[in-house]
Amino acid sequence: MIRAVVARQRRRPPDPIFDRSGVVSKPCWRDAAGDIGALAFELARFGGRLIVPAGLPRGDGHPVLVIPGLFSSDWLIRGFREALTMLGYQVEGWGAGLNFGPTKSAWDTASETLSDMAAQPGQRVSLVGHSLGGVLARALAAAQPELVQQVITVCSPFRLPTASRWRLLYRALSHWHIDDAILTSRLAVPPPVRTTAIYAPRDGIVAWQSCIDEPAPGRENIAIEGRHSTMLGNPATLRIVADRLARPDPAGES
Repeated sequence: MIRAVVARQRRRPPDPIFDRSGVVSKPCWRDAAGDIGALAFELARFGGRLIVPAGLPRGDGHPVLVIPGLFSSDWLIRGFREALTMLGYQVEGWGAGLNFGPTKSAWDTASETLSDMAAQPGQRVSLVGHSLGGVLARALAAAQPELVQQVITVCSPFRLPTASRWRLLYRALSHWHIDDAILTSRLAVPPPVRTTAIYAPRDGIVAWQSCIDEPAPGRENIAIEGRHSTMLGNPATLRIVADRLARPDPAGES
């Protein structure tokens, strides 16, 4: 019987999204529980509103597309978008409702939103994505780099395969997702634009190691102490995002 189980495991095709070999460690249960508790506390206390730190740099008015994470939506992260709007940016949500993963409908809607935002001459878009939203942002930038100024990801496992204690939940939705090969092909190499990867060393949702880039010019990795699920409400995150958004578009300097 043991031999049969081992044989089935050997025949099992590799998962391009999630590591099942143990090479990439899953977040510990303590951090996973901490993430759930932090999210419940923040929603009860703020109801989606953000406390915006003082002294953040003002923006130049360029368009910013914000993509929510799995099971989040434009409405749930409205406080983050409102904060960026207050700084002077033209901020839009992805417009695809609740994020159930990389469905064809969600991909088409986000791609169309990006194209519409970049319609004005000389207006390249900055993409900001939380968790799975950042994965989609990187894939969008790889597919349409001419429209994108930079990508800022927040706790986004774009470096695949990742590891997560929520793998089965994600896979339960994968029947409606675009083919894994399409997504992974767009993430195989970093997008040809400036990137900033914000990650949490005690991430309780995904392996933090999959949320960082290989060091290279134009590729920045920044660690922040905090919880995956509430990272958009972390003042340190908002400071970094505001600072990176305020930097000039490299294309405009050439």
